[in-house]
Amino acid sequence: MPLTILTSSLSASADTAQGADNFYKSDKVTVQKVTFKNQYRMAVAGNLFTPKNLDQNVRYPAIVIGHPMGAVKEQSSNLYAQKLADQGFVTLAIDLPFWGESEGQPRNAVLPDVYSEAFSAAVDFLGTNALVDKERIGVLGICGSGSFVISAAKIDPRMKAIATVSMYDMGAAARSGLKHSFTLDQRKKLIQDAVAQRSVEFAGGETKYTGGTTHELTADTDPIQREFYDFYRMPRGEYTPEGGSPKLTTHPTLTGVVKFLNFYPFNDIETISPRPMLFITGDVAHSREFSEDAYKRAGEPKELVIVQGAGHVDLYDRVNLIPFEKLTAFFAKHLKMAQIGQD
Repeated sequence: MPLTILTSSLSASADTAQGADNFYKSDKVTVQKVTFKNQYRMAVAGNLFTPKNLDQNVRYPAIVIGHPMGAVKEQSSNLYAQKLADQGFVTLAIDLPFWGESEGQPRNAVLPDVYSEAFSAAVDFLGTNALVDKERIGVLGICGSGSFVISAAKIDPRMKAIATVSMYDMGAAARSGLKHSFTLDQRKKLIQDAVAQRSVEFAGGETKYTGGTTHELTADTDPIQREFYDFYRMPRGEYTPEGGSPKLTTHPTLTGVVKFLNFYPFNDIETISPRPMLFITGDVAHSREFSEDAYKRAGEPKELVIVQGAGHVDLYDRVNLIPFEKLTAFFAKHLKMAQIGQD
């Protein structure tokens, strides 16, 4: 049951943009926009990254990468995908259904099972790629996608290695909030608001959105919102897909967000064993509780990596904090990669 503490020269009070490189572009890989159908015949969009020096007659391990909840593949996922492709993996960063360039109406709807299905659909797609060994495919989920890849892996043994970074259990967060700060009365109020809005929308009213990242800071803005604002509302990580609306970035539908109340991704997580699991979190991350909970429940083999000096959003894009070496070693070992790296 390894627990790894990674030290850093940065302090928790450091500038949150220090070392940020969300829009990293690698000159070692080629990128191809792809789309493929999930089992519900919805188009899932992705960016497929392939190392330039691969032998066309060899099949390689591949990794599917999911973005933070409310984000798109251009936010954090592309960075991770390219950094891992730099090391010789074929990687695929996807947009979850209802977000980014993937299909799904209304936009920003919440369907956890459909989100999880997208990862299995990505495995379907990669299995048809001539460069990919379909027996050596792993998954990596960032923030909310951490809980979606766990949900997917429980019922899809083709996912041979499962990693999460800054994971949110979206079900627990919706039901109880951080550190169980959300009361039952507050939960019931959310449910009442959502069902009232269903009636409005059924009658033809406009879709209502909720939550997400604030669009302006005030003296009363809490530290967690400031952390997300620094990424989603600043040049560091701000991105709006073509045809999208910056006002809707990160905001799920009100009628949909209650679907998370029925989402229990960590139930039966131990059944993923003996496939390996890696959980990476920051020591000052507000989401640390979720990685620790998943690690406690998971079967062997498993590892929890705690990055000192790192908050939740720090691990989205701060390349001097993200333990890419640990991720590379994890996937190389468990996806049986013969050679690592192109440096």
